[in-house]
Amino acid sequence: MFNRDLWSEIWHSIKNNKLRTFLTGFSVAWGIFILVLLLASVKGLENGVTRQLNDDASNAIFIYPNETSKPYGGFEAGRRIVFKNEDIEFIKNSFPGYYEYISPRFRRSVNAKYKKETGSYTVVAVKPSYRIVERTVINMGRYLNDNDIENKAKVAVIGRKVVEELFKKEDPIGKYVTFNSFVFKVIGVFSDEGNEREESNIYAPITTMQLLYGNTDEINDIAMTYNPDFNLAKAISFSDNIESNLKRKLSIDPDDQSAFFMNNSAEAFSDISNFTNVLRVMSIFIGFMILIAGIVGIGNILVFIIKERTKEIGVRKALGARPFEVVKLVLLESVFITSLSGLGGLIFAMGLVGLISPLVDAPAFSNPSVDTITVVTATVILIISGVLAGLIPALQAARVKPIVALRAD
Repeated sequence: MFNRDLWSEIWHSIKNNKLRTFLTGFSVAWGIFILVLLLASVKGLENGVTRQLNDDASNAIFIYPNETSKPYGGFEAGRRIVFKNEDIEFIKNSFPGYYEYISPRFRRSVNAKYKKETGSYTVVAVKPSYRIVERTVINMGRYLNDNDIENKAKVAVIGRKVVEELFKKEDPIGKYVTFNSFVFKVIGVFSDEGNEREESNIYAPITTMQLLYGNTDEINDIAMTYNPDFNLAKAISFSDNIESNLKRKLSIDPDDQSAFFMNNSAEAFSDISNFTNVLRVMSIFIGFMILIAGIVGIGNILVFIIKERTKEIGVRKALGARPFEVVKLVLLESVFITSLSGLGGLIFAMGLVGLISPLVDAPAFSNPSVDTITVVTATVILIISGVLAGLIPALQAARVKPIVALRAD
């Protein structure tokens, strides 16, 4: 294996046959290069779609009221459904142990002003538990707490973009901002890694906003998380039970599908899981076809190489070379070329992916990457399979009689 004369012959053969050496190496390197880019693209797409879903808690449920489409219980169709504070308590009392966190949401558009800076934003009035549902990250100060809710405090947690537009480089914590005609104290700054649009919002205590806007008990929608121990079936069953119970409480036809809408993250994550599984299967299939194409290409080139060296093989056998030595010479040369080319293609492709990965950050495509073990395994398979593809013609050449080989054109 490590005979110096043997490797000298291999190196001499490579130098004298630059074209076939290049064709063999390029076939291997190109196959690995395409495979790496394919797998990285699939991973980038998977990361992008998953990141979009990760804007909220993975076990979140959102309930949005709408209008009825069917008459029921003495009410005509087209009745606008309005949620109230009591509906939150109704869910809590009806499903103890089934939910994790729950918060009403009460929205109002406001014109915010700080010194000479102004801007239009949405104030989302919530309870402290909403931070978990929305996966809000506090960068400065603090979030809303129970005392703020109890005391109906005029405090606000503002998004990162609100800070940039109103406060510029000034520290906003402790400053007072006017929302329409109401003055609120800024107690915190938040960011939302999954959805930059949320960073233009402002959070305030729901009790405060309901008091300021007509002392109402109405809410716009409900945000909650279900028990994290639930599987997909239990999570969907839970949201179905909430729907049926709310319809019964609000006198809505059980078959009315437009009275309010429920967005269960379990279904969305199930869909994305199925989608990414399909992508993985497709990538494996396409990667397998790329490997097959590479193997066929290497095999064809090796057949050509062996045919080209038929006379040389005849001379070697005439001088006493054993069939095993002929086969070993051909295969070692092939292993050397394919291994070096495969490694080169792998390093180049991985380097390219590593270079462009930090630069790619689109909403549906993010951080393309590839599993090193998978690619290295595929490279080894391609090299071994390609060499094995040339084993049969090498054995056939080794069995050719010297006189026949010497007469070959």
